[in-house]
Amino acid sequence: MKHGSPSALTRKSRFGIPATLSLLLPIVVATALCQGPSDESSRLSDFAHPALEAALSSGDALLNRNVPVPRLARFEALDAASTYFRRGRVFAEQAQYPQARAELNRSLEILLSSQIDFSSDTLAKRELESLIQEIHRLDVTRMGIGETSTGPVYVQPPLEDIPELTFPIDPSLEATVVDMVRARSGDFPLQVNENVLSYVRYFTSERGRRTFIAGYRRSGRYRDMIFRILDEEGLPRELLHLAQAESGFIPRAMSWAKAGGLWQFVPSRGKEYGLNQTPLTDDRFDPEKATRAAAKHLRDLYHEFGDWNLAMAAYNCGPGCVARAVERTGYAGFWELRRRNAIPRETTNYVPIVQALAIIAMNPAAYGIELPEPDPPLDFDSHVLEAKTHLNLVADIVGVTKAELRELNPSVRGDLAPAGHTLRVPKQSIPLLLSGLKEIPTVNRVAWRAHRVNDGDTLQAIATQYRTTATAISKANEVTADSVRTGDLLLIPAAYAAPAARSAARKPAARKSATRKPVARKPAAEKSSARK
Repeated sequence: MKHGSPSALTRKSRFGIPATLSLLLPIVVATALCQGPSDESSRLSDFAHPALEAALSSGDALLNRNVPVPRLARFEALDAASTYFRRGRVFAEQAQYPQARAELNRSLEILLSSQIDFSSDTLAKRELESLIQEIHRLDVTRMGIGETSTGPVYVQPPLEDIPELTFPIDPSLEATVVDMVRARSGDFPLQVNENVLSYVRYFTSERGRRTFIAGYRRSGRYRDMIFRILDEEGLPRELLHLAQAESGFIPRAMSWAKAGGLWQFVPSRGKEYGLNQTPLTDDRFDPEKATRAAAKHLRDLYHEFGDWNLAMAAYNCGPGCVARAVERTGYAGFWELRRRNAIPRETTNYVPIVQALAIIAMNPAAYGIELPEPDPPLDFDSHVLEAKTHLNLVADIVGVTKAELRELNPSVRGDLAPAGHTLRVPKQSIPLLLSGLKEIPTVNRVAWRAHRVNDGDTLQAIATQYRTTATAISKANEVTADSVRTGDLLLIPAAYAAPAARSAARKPAARKSATRKPVARKPAAEKSSARK
């Protein structure tokens, strides 16, 4: 048993937790933060505050999804959300999980349906982020104990969400772009033509602006690291925008073609550039390792084709695809290959998209884009694990949520980090981690948990929370119910249930109907070199 206070964290909100937004939060919330209140919620404006009071007065009403959500003003919404949250936390502590989840969801709905403009109200946005983070923590530590994490996040890559070239070009926009490109210096070949200008027009439209801003905000976590590696490898910094187009700076993004990470490597190309994949870890999702691999791959492509536009095209569709197009047409220039339809359609748009992103990033204000504060760079210390260890245990010891820990360690596939893995933890928390781990035998680090005692905690309540017994906790920590004090770190004996192995047996193939047409599938040849 350890005495002492929890590790210092960031600013606390009215919900009592750090105001940080996890990458694993629902996409709808991230959209709400970028766009502000939805027009679709305006129909709720007819419901006054008394409607909320009526809902609060009845716990059963919270389980009814038809109860209208009032569109409250700022302070009313924050107070109401806090009330729902506190009720949800009480239900969670009583192991009444359906009621807890209903109340917590209602808390979130109140904020998202309120009159608050989260795109401009920084304090309210922090409260929303804080609420979401705490709901996630409760879900993991109380309502989701024993569940294993899902794999990488399958998201639609930004490239697949950008439409074809159908955007009219404003002459004044063209003049702005020409002036910007002429005023710059560097080796990266920015091009001003109708293809690039069309995508500049898109990214300065309402829809495209949201995509650009969302990517810019997330890039803050990795921008310094990416620039450092590009500089070390002698590559132009504009290549940062490949990651923006490929993944939107979501390190655990996974495409339909099983390309993963910031730079969207498929397993084979990843292995070629040193990105190892094991049952427990996948280096493609490690932002720094993947960036180093992407830089080396891009440098190799540039040396092969002698042109950055062709190198980017080869990154997208594969070096063999570009080499065959050059050999077939006799032209070694991207724009000519594009004009002759000698390369896949996705690739013909890929290079103009990256160029447009790079051009706008030079001076977003010139295109009417007001950028928010970028996310702060990830700040962490590292520790090499001596034994296989559960992320829940590490999160318990250092005083963060598993979501926060996973954000620092996206290359860990599930909940278990293997022996020898370099684990990242919040800055200055290594001493706390080491002091906690040394109390737990290595064989128990895949199953045991740890709990920092809070005011009002009892041994029985803690045992109920972790689905064990007070006697087991007393024995593991050599304490009695009367000797436990606020701030103590208790070890929680728990049993780890390994995920069920997939059956190797295959079902017999269904007989094909003589009249059934084969399902058309997208050819893999059109995916990127990193994905190929």
